Amino acid sequence: MIPTLDFNIHSGELSILIRLLIAALIGGAVGLNRFRAGKPAGIGTHSLVALGSAIFVIVPLSMISVLGRDGVTRVIQGVVAGIGFLGAGEIFRDAGTASRVHGLTSAAALWVTAALGVLAACGSGSVILAASVLVLVILYIAPRLEHHLPQRTQVGQDTVAPNPVERRSTGVQE
Repeated sequence: MIPTLDFNIHSGELSILIRLLIAALIGGAVGLNRFRAGKPAGIGTHSLVALGSAIFVIVPLSMISVLGRDGVTRVIQGVVAGIGFLGAGEIFRDAGTASRVHGLTSAAALWVTAALGVLAACGSGSVILAASVLVLVILYIAPRLEHHLPQRTQVGQDTVAPNPVERRSTGVQE
């Protein structure tokens, strides 16, 4: 017999709903950073990645008595592998030069957003808070630091000063 769809909030489900909300909000915070950097994967994309990851993990977690811990780890492995395809869509090579690759930070942000969603699903509030702060700090500080450091044009060549003409209008390069 198929179980009926029940819209009443039962014991433990409030915690799950809060975890899903946290995943979406944390993903949105990472997405806000990428949106401000002018990237195509912004608030909505990152929120959905984190929320989707959390949902995929919450389902086997809620059935752990039936599936065992192995079911949860398989789902997490699937999330990690699957998010790679979405991240790959963010990465592209400049047509003008073979050495210029764009989108690596955005792809990494999508990947870590999926991990934040998994963390939210697992329910570790202090760990997700610390990880989220670290992600946002890295996304804020790293490009600014890189902007002020000399960069190499190719492996083995001398260091060259950053070219301000190549920098985006935000003054930050990914």
